[in-house]
Amino acid sequence: MSLDKKSALRVAQVLNEALPYIQRFTNKTIVVKFGGNAMVDWELQNSFARNIILMKLVGINPVVVHGGGPQIGQLLHKLNIESRFVDGMRVTDSETMNVVEMVLGGTVNKQIVNLINHNGGRAMGVTGKDGLLLEARKLTRKNENAGLHASEIIDIGQVGEVKKVNIDVINMLINGDFIPVIAPIGVDRNGISYNINADLVAGKIAECLKAEKLMLLTNVAGLKDKQGKVLTGLASPQVQSLIDDGTIYGGMLPKIACALDAIKAGVNSAHIIDGRIPNAVLLEIFTDSGVGTLITNSHTQTECR
Repeated sequence: MSLDKKSALRVAQVLNEALPYIQRFTNKTIVVKFGGNAMVDWELQNSFARNIILMKLVGINPVVVHGGGPQIGQLLHKLNIESRFVDGMRVTDSETMNVVEMVLGGTVNKQIVNLINHNGGRAMGVTGKDGLLLEARKLTRKNENAGLHASEIIDIGQVGEVKKVNIDVINMLINGDFIPVIAPIGVDRNGISYNINADLVAGKIAECLKAEKLMLLTNVAGLKDKQGKVLTGLASPQVQSLIDDGTIYGGMLPKIACALDAIKAGVNSAHIIDGRIPNAVLLEIFTDSGVGTLITNSHTQTECR
């Protein structure tokens, strides 16, 4: 179907706007954490897959890290296994870990791989256990006990943090012209599996790959000020000030901490973007306005959207 002149001009304008970004990011690596609404809405899933494929076609190397909390919760409920959380982290005993591996390493990972391949891309799915991609260690939590004037260690089971990333596994896939799709399951030297937060995995992988960008898809419009406006163009010190004054709190804190750690480790920019918007990844990378919060190490002027 042919376009009318107005529509054709709009297409040309969009392509011209995207051109300098394509030139800038060719041969660069961008790590994208895929989760939230975008994972359960069929149209958003296909939009995401096409975005990732287009990135690959224009010479960018996308690396996808995915979550799957809702899917894990659903299967645990069906199996009558209770879900418990400490500080937002799922308490993971051996029975729960089996479900986590089944869902993340099996169902969800293969669905994303199939989605990308079905839309014309070449994806390959791995977990952090493959090739010892993610060497993990047990994550411990401390709770300050005022009565005892001491810290109480809370055991949350097989929940881990990233000790080491074997980038050879990822580079092998990239060099083979594949799009890596990574499930956030780690393993320690004793062969014990660990459930690791997908944001943290994405951040550590971005650090070790010296990625151009870390992109975290969320269920919110981005980081907002106290008036509800989305902030962007933030430098690290500005973000820290927003944490200190209470603007950033609750569930956004771990994502922001992950973004800041990546920036401090050398990733050029981190993005908290709204995964509920179709083509959110392309809009954030290839347009001037974007669809979320951009954080860099440079001292730039804060903008509101």
